[in-house]
Amino acid sequence: MRMTTYPFSLSGARLKALPSGGLWWPDRRILVVSDLHLGKAERHARRGGPMLPPYETRDTLFRLEADITRTNAQTMICLGDSFDDNMSEQNLPDDEKLWIARLQAGRKWIWITGNHDPGPLELGGSHLSELPIPPLVFRHETNTHSSGEISGHFHPKAQLSVQGRGVSRPCFLIDMNRVIMPAYGTFTGGLGSHLPPLSTLMRPDALAILTGKSARPIPMPR
Repeated sequence: MRMTTYPFSLSGARLKALPSGGLWWPDRRILVVSDLHLGKAERHARRGGPMLPPYETRDTLFRLEADITRTNAQTMICLGDSFDDNMSEQNLPDDEKLWIARLQAGRKWIWITGNHDPGPLELGGSHLSELPIPPLVFRHETNTHSSGEISGHFHPKAQLSVQGRGVSRPCFLIDMNRVIMPAYGTFTGGLGSHLPPLSTLMRPDALAILTGKSARPIPMPR
């Protein structure tokens, strides 16, 4: 894989945080993404909200296809909120539905239920509320009593000061119990790691893995 990843272990599983915001489990050939929020611009336009550039779904799918190609993943796990709402799936253009079908071909594809959608019901793949693959468990929103957990939902971002200016970067949050993944979708927004509930969910020694050109670890900003 020609990218700067951040390797780490969780409950004995060897994982890699990708600079795109995807998570790669090489030993199982599993690629994980969270919070694609496909159709966000369409939903905003439909509900009379702020207009967003209409290319967000295609941009997200371009990046997803690049990660699938680089890793040659055999299993794809989407950790919930894959669409911005139920109608976003129904209103997806036919060419983008075919694009997803092409990405699904030849691999196992699992949609985890989110709070924005129950999982895309018209598209192929399996639909689950959560997925245990020991020693890990995959779900949309963290269970505070769980360990070895991979989840999303919160769209974590790290708030940093760079040359006196505040900047915000999507990030993974990692400690010995769990990983909270960044939102993979374009224009998804996020929650600063210094704010509750993220500030209380993660252990004091947690890391934030910044996404971007490389996956870069820093102490989790609090």
